[in-house]
Amino acid sequence: MTPESSPSERRIVASYVATFLKPEMLHIFRQIEALESFRPIVIAQKRENADAFPFEDVVIVRKPRTHQLRRFWQKKIRRRAITMYPWEAARLGRVLRHLQPSLLHVYFGHIGVYLLPFLRKRTLPALVSFHGADAQVNFTKSAHRKQTRRVFEEATLVLVRSKSLGERLVEIGCDPRKIRLHRTGIPLDEIAFHLRHAPGDHAWRCLQACRLIPKKGLRTTLRAFAKFAAVFPRATLTVAGEGPQLEELRSLARNLGIGAQVFFTGFLGQEQLRALCAESHLFIHPSELAPDGNQEGIPNAMLEAMASGMPVLATRHGGIPEAVEHGVSGLLVDEQNDAALAAAMIELANDPVTFGRMSTAAGARVAAEFDLKKQARALEAIYEEAIAIEAGRLVR
Repeated sequence: MTPESSPSERRIVASYVATFLKPEMLHIFRQIEALESFRPIVIAQKRENADAFPFEDVVIVRKPRTHQLRRFWQKKIRRRAITMYPWEAARLGRVLRHLQPSLLHVYFGHIGVYLLPFLRKRTLPALVSFHGADAQVNFTKSAHRKQTRRVFEEATLVLVRSKSLGERLVEIGCDPRKIRLHRTGIPLDEIAFHLRHAPGDHAWRCLQACRLIPKKGLRTTLRAFAKFAAVFPRATLTVAGEGPQLEELRSLARNLGIGAQVFFTGFLGQEQLRALCAESHLFIHPSELAPDGNQEGIPNAMLEAMASGMPVLATRHGGIPEAVEHGVSGLLVDEQNDAALAAAMIELANDPVTFGRMSTAAGARVAAEFDLKKQARALEAIYEEAIAIEAGRLVR
């Protein structure tokens, strides 16, 4: 935003986020708030956690009371993804005509599918951004693939968080000329960098922060840590997060004989998590392809840990190799290989010089590729491009 401009003078981007906002969507809140040359107005079906995500310009366009009936009919009977009714599309069109945005940004591919009846009749530029699972899950179903291809066709541009996600969308049928890489932005001015040093007493503090779900590879983490703790018995592992695997993981830790060294904190707020990062040495994140096809983009918690100066032990999975340079800012192993992960952890713990060098490199990598301010300016440039593309179509 130029010094002489005011918020009311900025062009509007209508940011469609179905639920504004789930706790794990902090990165979306940051991205919307970081916009300067565009004024974001959020369109949502419902609002949650308003205290945690304070934002004034939110317009609620609720789902119809018959949504559950529609869900049963479309998903169970017709075996297709849910899409809005034509009258809902018309209602959304009226809302947007009132707001007069310069473009529409739809967050998540499956929401793009839901909005297909609107996208087919849209009169403004529309971007759809894919983040991870929305580029993987349900694509064994032909109807879902077909609907997603229609989203590709209707969207002006398609955004992805990682190159690997872009490649996946091309496999599904997206025109590669429509895809734009837009990285997750990390607020570096909020995260203190701490150069890590190997603990003199070998009391290594390991950390994994994530949802407790299969694609995060937590079973591999526990098995690898058990091997690591056999070499470094004063080591501890903290697992920060909540999710459906909690009791299973607690049981596994006890069965591995590491129950007293593994701590499950539940969900932590940003200040608590950053304090935990500051006192930890190794960030563990052995992501894997989940049974339902769910795959990572680039984990946000991992990027924040790197920004704080923590080397990463992770897997060659999804977009992780695009953030963690093997042998530079961390070490990468194959998925579901706890023996290789433990060996990498032991190797790094036994090499304090490399450990310190990787600490510096991890922070530098995030600063170079994932800075929130840089990524916000990049997104605004993509918005400008989408507007120009649609203007060119109108001229023709």
